[in-house]
Amino acid sequence: QVQLVESGGGLVQAGGSLRLSCAASGRTFSTYTVGWFRQPPGNEREFVAAISRSGLYTYYADSVKGRFTISRDNAKNTAYLQMNSLNPEDTALYYCAADNPRVPTRESLYNYWGQGTQVTVSS
Repeated sequence: QVQLVESGGGLVQAGGSLRLSCAASGRTFSTYTVGWFRQPPGNEREFVAAISRSGLYTYYADSVKGRFTISRDNAKNTAYLQMNSLNPEDTALYYCAADNPRVPTRESLYNYWGQGTQVTVSS
């Protein structure tokens, strides 16, 4: 089992950057795929990015490809989401999740979730 805590959210102007962190408890972090998901106001939660256990493989939603970068540091039990060129459509509550899903982009296959961190992008 793993517990996740997100941080790094906040208010930023369009075109700006933020880096989200997902800190995990326990010594098994490296055995989990990590995903980032977001829930915009009034909408369902959606996939953003995922990274394999070793960090070798990464996956991105088309809407963030080229702007967001997911990474992880297994020695620090932490995953990151670097977000550049933010726009108001990126405003959402961002969650990290961990598990070993057969399909890393599928939300329903993740069992471990953080509480979320709010990202607000002003125009």
